[in-house]
Amino acid sequence: MSALFPAEAVSPRRRPAKRPATASRSTLFAFGKYREIIIAVALFLLFDLGVLVLNFYTSFKIDQDTVSINLSGRQRYVSQRVARTLLELDAMRAAGTPYRPETLAELRNGAKIFQISQAAFRDGGTIPGGDGKPVLLEAVVSPHGRELEDKVDALWKPYFEKLQPLYKDDFSPPDLASALAYSQANNIKLLGLANDFVTETQQLGAARAGVLRMVQTGGIVLALLNFAFILFKFLRRLRISDDAIEAATEETREILTSVREGLFLLTPENRLGLQLSQSTHILFGRTLIPGQDFFQVLELLVAGKALSDARDYVDLLFSPHVKEQLVQGINPLSEVQATVKNRLGQDITRYLSFHFNRVVDGGIVRHLLVTVQDISQKVELEARLAGERLRSQKEFSMLLKAFATEPAMMRSFVERSEASLLEINDLLRSTSAASSEAQVLKAVDGAFRRIHAFKGDAASLGLDVLATLAHQFETELQKLKDTGTASGDTLLSLPLPLEDLLTKIGAFKALGTRKPVTDVPAKSTPMQAFNAAIETLASGVADDVGKRAKAEVRMSSALDLPPTKMEQVREIAIQLVRNAIVHGVETPALRLAAGKTVEGQVQVNLTRDEAGEWQLSVRDDGAGLSAERIRLKLVELAWYTPEQLESFSDKQIVAHIFKPGFSTAHEVGPHAGRGVGLDLVQANVQAMGARLLLASIPGQHTEFKIRF
Repeated sequence: MSALFPAEAVSPRRRPAKRPATASRSTLFAFGKYREIIIAVALFLLFDLGVLVLNFYTSFKIDQDTVSINLSGRQRYVSQRVARTLLELDAMRAAGTPYRPETLAELRNGAKIFQISQAAFRDGGTIPGGDGKPVLLEAVVSPHGRELEDKVDALWKPYFEKLQPLYKDDFSPPDLASALAYSQANNIKLLGLANDFVTETQQLGAARAGVLRMVQTGGIVLALLNFAFILFKFLRRLRISDDAIEAATEETREILTSVREGLFLLTPENRLGLQLSQSTHILFGRTLIPGQDFFQVLELLVAGKALSDARDYVDLLFSPHVKEQLVQGINPLSEVQATVKNRLGQDITRYLSFHFNRVVDGGIVRHLLVTVQDISQKVELEARLAGERLRSQKEFSMLLKAFATEPAMMRSFVERSEASLLEINDLLRSTSAASSEAQVLKAVDGAFRRIHAFKGDAASLGLDVLATLAHQFETELQKLKDTGTASGDTLLSLPLPLEDLLTKIGAFKALGTRKPVTDVPAKSTPMQAFNAAIETLASGVADDVGKRAKAEVRMSSALDLPPTKMEQVREIAIQLVRNAIVHGVETPALRLAAGKTVEGQVQVNLTRDEAGEWQLSVRDDGAGLSAERIRLKLVELAWYTPEQLESFSDKQIVAHIFKPGFSTAHEVGPHAGRGVGLDLVQANVQAMGARLLLASIPGQHTEFKIRF
């Protein structure tokens, strides 16, 4: 105001009482002077607001029309796709080939999409768009559009009803014929109506686009006139640039707040830019500070060589002579496993993927745009897929081994296995909820012996999947024993894994009943095949426990045994061979230190003397039995106190290896650790009315002899 009034006019000494009135007159004068400009600015703002509202509303309607056009076009395509898949299914039916699942899925998905889209065009609603994301579709309101929708509806409803039976996998040829007949009779009509509807939506969109152009044109003309008026009144700037900057800043803030990925700029000094998306802090599990050193943040997630490689990679990206596309494939941060804090402060494991893009200005790399994504679900899905793929490969390998097994031997295995599993089922079922703990434990021990025999039998044939399932079943049985509160109710968790085993054994029945090829000479007798299976089992067990061993099996005379005794001898031989490899044969290093050959030897012989007495012997050249080691294990298991064991002889101590649950193995594995193998041997020896002799010299050998 000092530029408009003389200094003495506002001097407090000359007219102190008039200062408020003077200030009021100054304000009124200023308003009067700039009144036209202020009104012009107000009108400009009001006009812009009106145009903005109209533009926004019209643009929104155009977007809706675009969605309608796209989806109406999709309806036209879907109707043809449904008709085409019906023809394909009919061709499959005529050719007598099974219906392809992908063709059925295409038909059903097409009918579903057409149905929900038709309902949305009629009543409005949210439906999947062309990219699979949900979009809002407004109901058709134009008279012609409603008329077309009614006609489409009249054709589609019967069509859709005839397609309903095809949603079932067991639909009949008449169902298909009915749907196909209706499709061929009305498809052209439906296509014509769909084309008319597309044209109608396009015309509506074009009309709204014309309105938008008129609004924009009128707005531009009036804006130019208004701007010329403002220029005429010497008001050159209305802070337009400031408003634009503020709007851009707000948009950037909204983007960084709503985007799910971590976004930030990286400077050539490897420091974080001023703007970071909100998700960046969540992904890193901590609040990041603009200007913070990127690699100080990164070293909390990766370390060592990975961090060094990341530095080198970023340096390459800041080198303008290095082509960005050539180094994208060597990104060391494409998958990073990180332990971060979630919103509750808990440690969680995430898999993060960092992607870098150059920001180039004038041929100089100014920044790197860093995008961080959470790919945990992708990594977990890949891991699950790999697990499923491995399981499928194992099952396929098992089927191949089953096909390669001598048919009679396979049939015998299936019969034995089914009988054993059903025996286990009867044992568990007979133990009711009212049974005592002793009865339940007795049933569990019986089940343990049967499933352990089954596991050894499956392993001898190389059926590793069945052996693994049996081992898992043993784990469930062991849990029941370890709870200390065994009752009939505790057995309720066992039917499902048992049913799984029975199902897989049932699948082998077809293999066991296949007819042998009569014009191809047999490569071996059933007993030779069994001897070879025992030898293969020994090698497999040795590989699993990190040892080297070879078994020599001579049991051809077993064919002279009654079937029951033959199966008992088979089980005993399998268990004693596994026991010899796991507990008897030493590791290669220990054998070399003891002056032995690297490969352990296990001999299995079944003989019959002139008096008609049979003898099964299993001998290994391993470390022998150690009574002292067994004594220590009995104390560790708390079966006895050291004082109680003082009165036991070495023979009494060694006899405990046949007790259920006793094992000298350090940990439970597929071949040892549960104390079931020798318990099964003892049970079979008793069932046969046989005698069991055990001879062992520490450091030299162990030999089991069963005479019957």
